[in-house]
Parts: sequence; C-alpha cells; structure tokens
Amino acid sequence: MRNSPPFPEVGVGGPGAEGSAAHLRRARPDMKIGIIGAGNIGGNLTRRLTALGHDVSVANSRGPHTLTALAEETGATPVPVEEAARGAEIVIVTIPMKAVPDLPAGLLDEAADGAAVVDTGNYYPRQRDGKIVEIDDEGLTESRWTQRQLGHPVIKAFNGTYAQDLLDRPRPAGAPDRMALPVAGDDEAAKRKVRALIDELGFDTVDAGGLDDSWRQQPDTPVYGLRADTDGVTKALAEASPERKPERRG
Repeated sequence: MRNSPPFPEVGVGGPGAEGSAAHLRRARPDMKIGIIGAGNIGGNLTRRLTALGHDVSVANSRGPHTLTALAEETGATPVPVEEAARGAEIVIVTIPMKAVPDLPAGLLDEAADGAAVVDTGNYYPRQRDGKIVEIDDEGLTESRWTQRQLGHPVIKAFNGTYAQDLLDRPRPAGAPDRMALPVAGDDEAAKRKVRALIDELGFDTVDAGGLDDSWRQQPDTPVYGLRADTDGVTKALAEASPERKPERRG
C-alpha cells in the first residue's frame, strides 16, 4: 500500500467523457443481486435496487426472520447468508470488517458466472474491528484484505457514501449536481458492471484504479464522504496521502 504507483489516469462517468456511463453496459432491470448486510448501506441499497426492478436477495447475521419488515417494504427476498449469492450477478458485501472472516466458506460458489462482488467495508481498528495485522503491518489495502478472505475478486465502492444520499441524491445523467462515486478494482469487467449499476442508481463514477490504489478512498482521505462531481472526486483522489493517522491504526 505504501509503495503504490502514482495515481492512474481515471475514467469518469460524466456525459461525453471517455469511460463515461454512456460507454458502459447498463445494468439490466431484471438482474439478480445479493446483498449481505442490512445496515444503513445494505438496507438503502435494497430499497433502491428493488425499486429499479432488480431481483434482490438480502441477508444478515441474525437470520431472515429479522428482515421481514424490510422485505415487506421493498419486495426483496430475505435469505440465510449461505444463500445470498446464489445465482447473483452482483453480490454486495456490506458488513463490518471484523465479520468478514466469519462468512460461510464457499459463499460465492453458487454465484453466477462472472459475478461482480462489491466490498463497501472500512477498517475501524479502535472503534470496532480490532487490529488486522495484514492491513496495519503489511500494508494491505482494506479491500485487498477482504478479497483474500472471500477468495474472489472484489470491487471497492460505496464505502465513503452516506447511506441517506443513496435515497436523497440520485440525479439523471448530465444533471449539474450529480454526485460521483469512486470505484476501484482489478477485474475490469466486474468494474464496468458495478459502474453501470451505480449509473443506474443515479450517480456518476470515477475509476479509482486497482485494489492497491483503493487506499485513496479509505476513511480520512479527501474523497471519503465527499459530495462532488467527477472533477471534484478525481481531484480528491489525487490529493490523498497513503499515511494512516495514528487513530486509524490498531
């Protein structure tokens, strides 16, 4: 992480830009999506994605019976964690990092071929997660560590997004106040799929590079929680420092 290459040239999601949403394959309205975690981000993504017509299965650590209200509100299907990825073209993992190693083995084995797996997680060693040696001492980025735990390529997205903004701030493509979200990952096909879904949700995207560049969107960086357009997000990513603040170390 500390020796990441210079910030790569990025593709943005604004109208007419190379790499824009217009050049990405749009998500199909009937796509099957699995969401693991029904907290603020997971719950609001369930609300938005079902409203867009997607077939959403949602799971949490407490069991499907605790998701009855969310299911009745949205039409999503509550399932055990073991079944959340079954047949899914996109799987969104939105749980505390300390819980990632406890996910069932083979969780993604029954996902659709070429499934994109989204990691929304952030590392909070002192407040929640405890020390993760590979991140603190070996310099792994948060999502690189999560990818190793899952045994499947991941795309880092939504980790610095306010949950309420998913409901309140979608805008049509080309709107002057349309927000952009950074998206990082090594699997370019999966990244395109995730960026297309984010465009459908009403946000532009900025390609933030590979997973080893994803430290640029971790907590305490300029882009984290930023409500800005593609230019603002691109600038914030470029201004990030790789050094973790002491309070962000375990």
